Amino acid sequence: MDALLGRKRGMTRVYAPDGRQVPVTVLEVGPCVVVQCRTPERDGYGAAQLGLGEVRERRLSRPARGHFAKHGGAPAARLMEVPLAEGESVEPGAVVTVAIFDGVGHVDVTGVSKGRGFQGVMKRHGMGGQPASHGHTMHRRTGAVGMREWPGRVLKNKKMPGHMGHRRVTTQNLRVVEVRADDHVLLVEGSVPGPTGGLVVVRKAIKKAAGAA
Repeated sequence: MDALLGRKRGMTRVYAPDGRQVPVTVLEVGPCVVVQCRTPERDGYGAAQLGLGEVRERRLSRPARGHFAKHGGAPAARLMEVPLAEGESVEPGAVVTVAIFDGVGHVDVTGVSKGRGFQGVMKRHGMGGQPASHGHTMHRRTGAVGMREWPGRVLKNKKMPGHMGHRRVTTQNLRVVEVRADDHVLLVEGSVPGPTGGLVVVRKAIKKAAGAA
């Protein structure tokens, strides 16, 4: 199994053996309970549905209650399906912890970035803006976006004001500094998208081999 659900708990710093200060993000990863298993024979692929956190049954929809009752698991606040390697198998009710990242050198962390609301082009796209001196009226505005006779429209994907942030973002190849299995904590060097308390998905890095420096 290569991925787990968790939550971002903030940032701090630790010190390397050589005295170097290392900025780290604290991730509370797992423990995740296996709610449902998919098999190649029945479903055409192997995967495990993981649940994170607890939720009162009365807060679930009736289909969700039936899903948990069918598979005999306690209601979970968050669900995610994780592919299994060929030949790997797990049983419903099994608990998967952050210990799966022991010996892993780098991870990819996916989260939802902080929402910034509706923003202009200077903040959203880093544009320079118009002259700010007296006599000018544009200042922070976008400027002309019109086209000539052909094609006579504004092309798609043009950088314009709009909703900024609140997007699914993946930060790749974050170095694993420490795995604290007893506390369900993973320390990674660098920053992670999303606010404190935000849901994250932690995966073993795809572009770096396990244990790579």
